[in-house]
Amino acid sequence: MNPKSNPFAHQSSGARLAESAAFGLFRGATYFILLCATMIFGVIVVKGSGTVFKASPPFVNWTFLTASPETLYVFEFEGKKMELGDKAFREFKAARGLDEIEAESYAHSAGGIWPCITGTFWLVIGSMGIALFIGVSSAIFLSEYSQQGRMVELIRLAILNLAGVPSIVFGLFGLGLFVHFMPVVAGFDDPSTPSFPIGFGHWLNFSGWGICLASGWFTLAFMALPVVIAASEESLKAVPRGFREGSLALGATKWQAIRTNVLPYALPGMLTSSILGIARVAGETAPILFTAAYVMRDSAPGGGLLDFLGQGVMALPYHIYVISSKIPQNEFTERVQYGTALVFLGLVTAIAMTSILLRIRMRNRYRW
Repeated sequence: MNPKSNPFAHQSSGARLAESAAFGLFRGATYFILLCATMIFGVIVVKGSGTVFKASPPFVNWTFLTASPETLYVFEFEGKKMELGDKAFREFKAARGLDEIEAESYAHSAGGIWPCITGTFWLVIGSMGIALFIGVSSAIFLSEYSQQGRMVELIRLAILNLAGVPSIVFGLFGLGLFVHFMPVVAGFDDPSTPSFPIGFGHWLNFSGWGICLASGWFTLAFMALPVVIAASEESLKAVPRGFREGSLALGATKWQAIRTNVLPYALPGMLTSSILGIARVAGETAPILFTAAYVMRDSAPGGGLLDFLGQGVMALPYHIYVISSKIPQNEFTERVQYGTALVFLGLVTAIAMTSILLRIRMRNRYRW
């Protein structure tokens, strides 16, 4: 049969050509993005592996992962080029009775990043815990309890607009509210700040929490709230209405119906929102720059609960920022930069994978 006489044969037309061209353009753009991401992550993995791993057993540079940052000293001694951290350099001089050695120093280029790892971990876990509690509670109210109207729509619009606010604005907000204004209980009247007596010789001073873990938690939590609220509300709306009505028909209260027949089935979607929140919170530098991060801290936060919350921390993104922009660049700072970036990617991936596995488990447990 002549193909030209077959009405069902593929025929070229301007619309089909335009569709094919658009499809090829979209595919090319996708592959280009994947290529760029692969190159970026590939460079970090290749260069960072030289710092995190080593050729000899135990094959992992535990000093880099478990020690605190130090200044690196590079010098020649008896014809050999030596690279020692600050502590090792002082011990080296003391053991040989040397007062001075001509050495070049490089800040933050020796030691490790253990305080940065623990600081980032606590910042992410604490801020996401606060964001999930407040965000899920807000989503439940907006979806299940509020009377749908213009005011609720305005609130939803404000939440969506809040998602587009730059991180530096959140940092300034946290600086003004949590660092310099939030009330603290003190045993004295501070004349430099507004104070109110609360009895038993104590005063409520509006002097702020200072640069500490608590200030960073709440600032980062407010950054993640728009994503958590929007995703959680969509997850709640996806649960069929019959689940609620069936529970109410059996005599359950509204909260019992939500708690037993809605939340368990919406949790996988809420965990998805937590993954998106982690991706934004973990990589931010500007908010913690104003509220929680220190350039140098020898140890991880510890002590009692109030002491723990009142301490500042080092953080991996801020450490990368300091090393890459605040000190002279050289081969020693470069290896620390890429090593820190590789550990940072691994930590964020581990936390996100934990959320993904938990989401999969919840989906398998609650099927509908």
